[in-house]
Amino acid sequence: MAKAKDVRVKIIWNVIVVYITQKNRHNTPHRLEFRKFCPYCYKHTIHGEIKK
Repeated sequence: MAKAKDVRVKIIWNVIVVYITQKNRHNTPHRLEFRKFCPYCYKHTIHGEIKK
């Protein structure tokens, strides 16, 4: 019997620093983008979801 695809999936998003979190595929089918502080650039940059 085949496994059903999970609704919540782990995502990896980064620019330089790697973050791992989860998202609900049904509520947010598009790629996430966060505006976070980058400790290497010393400014706020856009951190987007990367392809697995």
